[in-house]
Amino acid sequence: MAATVTLEPAGSCCWDEPVRIAVRGLAPGQRVTLRSSLRDEKGALFRAHARYCADANGQLDLARAPALGGSFVGLEPMGLFWALEPEKPLWRFVKRDVQTPFAVELEVFDGHEPEAERLLGRAVHERDFRPGFGASRCARAGCAPRFSCLQVSLGCLGRLKKKIGSVSIDSLCYLLITTLQISKSFSRIGLTQYDYRPGPFPGIIDIFGMGGGLLEYRASLLAGHGFATLALAYYDFEDLPKKFDAIHLDYFEEALCYMLQHTQVKGPGIGLLGISLGADICLSMASFLKNISATVSINGSGFNGNKPIYYKETSIPPLGHDLRRMKVAFSGLLDIVDIRNDIVGGYENPCMIPIEKAQGPILFIVGQDDHNWRSELYAQIASERLQAHGKGKAQIISYPGTGHYIEPPYFPMCPASLHRLLDKPVIWGGEPRAHSKAQIDAWKQILTFFSKHLGASPKL
Repeated sequence: MAATVTLEPAGSCCWDEPVRIAVRGLAPGQRVTLRSSLRDEKGALFRAHARYCADANGQLDLARAPALGGSFVGLEPMGLFWALEPEKPLWRFVKRDVQTPFAVELEVFDGHEPEAERLLGRAVHERDFRPGFGASRCARAGCAPRFSCLQVSLGCLGRLKKKIGSVSIDSLCYLLITTLQISKSFSRIGLTQYDYRPGPFPGIIDIFGMGGGLLEYRASLLAGHGFATLALAYYDFEDLPKKFDAIHLDYFEEALCYMLQHTQVKGPGIGLLGISLGADICLSMASFLKNISATVSINGSGFNGNKPIYYKETSIPPLGHDLRRMKVAFSGLLDIVDIRNDIVGGYENPCMIPIEKAQGPILFIVGQDDHNWRSELYAQIASERLQAHGKGKAQIISYPGTGHYIEPPYFPMCPASLHRLLDKPVIWGGEPRAHSKAQIDAWKQILTFFSKHLGASPKL
């Protein structure tokens, strides 16, 4: 191997941070192919590649040199990350264990594919989900991070304070993930809180969509920006129901109460972040529950879709769907964008969530090419409902070429996968480059929104 691959920050950093990739020791104008690859926790392989030419000094800086072809073209410094594609069809990129990093292998080959065979250099870069474990953040903090994981079973909230209080916490830089059970009806949830100084921190509850289970990667990344974040599962996890039959807001209210009473969570209100069905749950929580200061809906609909929503004596009927409306896309996959029943009456439809009752502001993040449902149309109807009730226009940020799964920065786009309820492959929409740009901007918008309305802790 004759070339040296350098990365800044070197070694590792958090997944939502950009990394600068450069290659030195090449011949002037030398043609090379860069390849990236990683395996997820289930062993699925993701790969990307791009063709480049070294400059007159035999150097290659991806922040300055455009890709000439491959998985992407043009100036894309992080293209080797966001353009990763699964070797296995219909496989979604998901981080399931936030305590371990993804190891991305970067290789440089002589020549342009398919002739590129001779390996010139390689490097391995760790992309972490535990805030503070990235080398750049630890250097700024000036200390070694500490990671603690606490798992307890609780019969009542009163026992929680005693358990939490026994956790050893570094006063300068720490990450704390607690996994717990609150009563028999409340399964394990993950609380992630992190900062370079003691709390309390602004609190956020993070809820995902129809896939079920517990996903903590977004909560962990949010923690790196000064938020105590609760990743909340609501079905198909431990002793929770295996199937999703209805939305009972009492369950989510218990999570809200837990956050409000936690000594490391700064009140007086909590933020909510949800995607897809999780976004509609967040909108329902904001509409019926108190002490919610800000809500972010990522490709939510604002309507109750297929299962009833219950809160005390109130219920919202489901809008329902008609599977005969499914289409077959050019790829041969199913397109479900229009299977929902028509919205008779617009914003006055009884299946719509009464978002005008929300105490705090709502930010709608929308992918214009969302094929799960027509998110942009739904966001416009939500804005009409708010204005009809004297609330003013909704804050809507709409991204062209962007599909359903708007993830944190540099996550590879999921264009299609198996639908959990239909048990069939469906398309989610999106064009990779536009989708990637949207994810970067949406993440910034979300952090700014929560910082403004929750008062985020300043970072070193």
